[in-house]
Amino acid sequence: MPILGLPEEEYMLPGYGSCPGCGLFLTTRHVLKALGRRTLMVIPAGCISAAPGLFPKIGFGVPTLNIAFEATASAASGIAAALKVKGIKDITVLGVAGDGGTADIGIQALSAAAERNDNFIYVCIDNEAYMNTGIQRSGTTPFRARTTTTPVIGKLQHKKDMPLIMAAHEIPYVATACIAYPHDLHRKIRKALEIGFGTRYIHILSPCPPGWGFDAERTIEMGRLAVETGLFALFEIENFKLKLTGPSINLVDPSKRRDVKEYLKLQRRFAHLKDEDIEEIRKWINNKWRQYIKLSMD
Repeated sequence: MPILGLPEEEYMLPGYGSCPGCGLFLTTRHVLKALGRRTLMVIPAGCISAAPGLFPKIGFGVPTLNIAFEATASAASGIAAALKVKGIKDITVLGVAGDGGTADIGIQALSAAAERNDNFIYVCIDNEAYMNTGIQRSGTTPFRARTTTTPVIGKLQHKKDMPLIMAAHEIPYVATACIAYPHDLHRKIRKALEIGFGTRYIHILSPCPPGWGFDAERTIEMGRLAVETGLFALFEIENFKLKLTGPSINLVDPSKRRDVKEYLKLQRRFAHLKDEDIEEIRKWINNKWRQYIKLSMD
């Protein structure tokens, strides 16, 4: 068996110029392993387009279209339509963008594509800020996280819930994943592939050492803590019903969740937090879980 029981073939080429401990690199690697060579990828501005190298060379082993920041879903929609006209059915169209290109700048095009139920898989690699351009605040930046545009007390709003926003479009498949749990991630990408029609959205948490402020060797630990504290839940949504997956299955009981303070104290972006800020984050986690439990029971 290959390591971890996952495919051995690699689609991230040697020389990929990411930061040490880059969660985005690991995430993209596993997404492409799950989809295979018959994939056509669309990427916007961001770390995912800066790290693979300069034209005419690129660090991906699949055809890749580098598009404008806001246009990932638009380009994926157009490619999917062209393949349909040409009668090509064995190529997967994949859009991969960061949280800024998804939750903020790209949300209009993504929402429009989802409303039409255009035929592609969309992956948001969420490192919770605009990391490539200097760690600016995004819609998915957590409450009180310091960024270069919220440098004193941090962001005043809680994180935008993109998975539930996408689920409201009634698309065939919505899921969350984290690079710290590669089997769960791999299964969800494969499931999206096997569904084979419509807009399928997967939101993947991707810890970022320089942006979050932790040592590069702790990327997987950060991902696990985000999940184990309940701050980031692993689930999938089909037919309007939410199903918890992986470690999140056992976290319905709040006593099974690790204290979020363990996660926050390891990151410089949260070094300024006061006790009342941490308590507010605990309350937000509990409220989110009440929402997830309700959606899983309805």
